[in-house]
Amino acid sequence: MSRIGKKPVVIPAGVEVKLLDGNTLQVKGEKGTLTETFNSKIDISVEAGQVVVSRSSDEKEYRSLHGLTRSLIQNMIDGVTKGYVKELEINGVGYRAALQGKTLVLNVGFSHQIDMVPPEGITVEVPAQNKIIIKGISKQMVGEFAAKVRSKKPPEPYKGKGIKYVDEVVRRKEGKTGAKK
Repeated sequence: MSRIGKKPVVIPAGVEVKLLDGNTLQVKGEKGTLTETFNSKIDISVEAGQVVVSRSSDEKEYRSLHGLTRSLIQNMIDGVTKGYVKELEINGVGYRAALQGKTLVLNVGFSHQIDMVPPEGITVEVPAQNKIIIKGISKQMVGEFAAKVRSKKPPEPYKGKGIKYVDEVVRRKEGKTGAKK
């Protein structure tokens, strides 16, 4: 048995979980509603204040889906109760971010500015010119949008200029030293 998969997911107070047709799970909480359809090879049941995930076979595909499904359900419940946050930091002279309406505007050393519209359900805050905070209830959508923002100008290893996660450590390289004598 999967160690992760066999643990039941506890449903906290204020969260409503419904199992719909086609192995679809709907989770409602104070922050919003998430709906996800899972693989039909995995059995999901809602019973006595918890969600139990089980598999019908010990084949490799079933085993790999077992723990994954349980983790995704846990992430859905965490999302509608607490939400997810990713913080990005911009380093570089003249590099800055701004918010125009809902559009994130990045000036990161190109001849033009980059406009990025967050998907539905994602909110973006810019408390300072060099800090971006991305919030939402879906862990996947928050992480994906943060990765898209970071990919516009990833940090480079010589001066560390670019967009990076707050907790990310950029491995720095020494520069050219051949000209010294």
